[in-house]
Amino acid sequence: MRTQKGFSLIELLIVVAIILIIAAIAIPNLMRARMAANDSSAAASERSIVTAEVGYIASYPTVGYTALGALGGAAAPCVPAPANGCLIDNNLASNGTPAGSGKSGYAFAATPGGAAATGFNFYTTATPLANTTGTKAYCAADDGVVRTQAAGTITLVASYNACLGLNPMNN
Repeated sequence: MRTQKGFSLIELLIVVAIILIIAAIAIPNLMRARMAANDSSAAASERSIVTAEVGYIASYPTVGYTALGALGGAAAPCVPAPANGCLIDNNLASNGTPAGSGKSGYAFAATPGGAAATGFNFYTTATPLANTTGTKAYCAADDGVVRTQAAGTITLVASYNACLGLNPMNN
């Protein structure tokens, strides 16, 4: 009598098919969870940038609001100065160098603007690098409110006024 050693080809194909079915169910859920985490990280980063801008103008009132790069500081230990405020993590301040790599799937920018009398001091944006890294773009202005575009809209918020026209983020 002959004893069977190992598995037959049919048994192996059935196991592979089951693994592929499980993967087909799990991978989209994993991608949605990752995009939700990226969205949360972008919103938190926007809040951090707003807080850093307020701290920067309090520290350097003659300089005024600044671009994103000046809010961080590359050297350790970081020594605050107008060129490097040491207020946010340098990974966020450098926007995930090399260019285009972003942080958590988003590209960030801070745009300083006109005098306080005009109502335009700064605004900051967070834009997904692709439709697979985030579900919406964020912005915040000198009023400290983080605003968001509708889900699925991943284009850059183009101006201060466009930012103010968006709905505040639901907390």
